[in-house]
Amino acid sequence: MLQCAVNEKIKQILAQINHLEDELLESVKKQQEKFYYQIDGKRIKFEKEIQDAHKKVRTGIIRWFTKVQPQNYLTAPLIYGLFIPLLVIDISVTIYQSICFPIYRIKKAKRSNYFLYDHSQLAYLNVIERFHCVYCSYANGVFAYGRDVAARTEQYFCPIKHAHKITEAHSRYHRYIDYGDTENLEHRLQGFRNELKEELENVNVSETTKDN
Repeated sequence: MLQCAVNEKIKQILAQINHLEDELLESVKKQQEKFYYQIDGKRIKFEKEIQDAHKKVRTGIIRWFTKVQPQNYLTAPLIYGLFIPLLVIDISVTIYQSICFPIYRIKKAKRSNYFLYDHSQLAYLNVIERFHCVYCSYANGVFAYGRDVAARTEQYFCPIKHAHKITEAHSRYHRYIDYGDTENLEHRLQGFRNELKEELENVNVSETTKDN
């Protein structure tokens, strides 16, 4: 009974989170209206007057270099030196899920969903600032991509919560089995694997429907 009550409470909290996400999307829509831009596929379109105003406040390259803090020059090699490890992680995660997820019957994470480069379309950023934004977007995308692949793997092998609180737990974590809860453990573990299989089957059905 206690376990059922706890599960019901978790469901209520998740429902509240979904409601807050809807409110967030509505707030983002209002923000778009405030700053006069529209999303058209991968393109972000500003009204011409706003676009012209952005160009006027853009910092020139020479002036930008004079404003850079000395410590930023010193640490730049360390920051951009991480590109190779990031690329290795990116490639490794892609190879791993491409080989293993079909074997486990897990839906693969769509890599392109985690990499956004729309900062490069902001006219008030100069070419160097845009390059920095692209690099940061790539780094964050790699970690978000890897995190989701790891979360799906964890759900397959060990969907059990930790005793200690996790900072920024992934979206699948809150449904996991409580730490120390052994009731019907094997059956429930299989249930999580079945959920992953159903996600994959739903994708396959959707793709078949589109082809027809």
